[in-house]
Amino acid sequence: MEIERRWLVDRWPDLTPNTVLEMDQGYFAVRPAIRIRRETVVGGSTAYVLCFKGKGGLVREEIELELTSDHYHRLKAMLNKPMIQKEQRRFSLPGGLTLEVNSVDPQLDTGFFYAEVEFPDEASARSWTPGGELASYLSHEVTGQPGESMAAYWERTRT
Repeated sequence: MEIERRWLVDRWPDLTPNTVLEMDQGYFAVRPAIRIRRETVVGGSTAYVLCFKGKGGLVREEIELELTSDHYHRLKAMLNKPMIQKEQRRFSLPGGLTLEVNSVDPQLDTGFFYAEVEFPDEASARSWTPGGELASYLSHEVTGQPGESMAAYWERTRT
């Protein structure tokens, strides 16, 4: 199960990241979302993931399965479309939460930034309010809004 809120933002926050990842991802389907993703921690390891996501919103089913590099590359070849390029920076927040900010396809005119925070339960997600400078940074929430998922972005830009 995935419980997360999402915001459109226009830049990186004025914080120091704990982790920086380079990613690429592509979709086999968008309803429900079935995708593959390569996640490389800058200066560290690489993971390959097959992910299934249910209907969007604050709470949705998510199943992630680890892939081998070989399986990932074979699946990637089946897509026959350019992968979405992402840089993700992760920042620690009070209460053990993590702010994940993504720069999507920065080399393209369609590129944009978005931020997400995952929560342990629905009550925590609904009651959380960003404090300090984050309040203005996270002012454009799009959680559950149609057309604001990465699958919708894939559909708009890759099909």
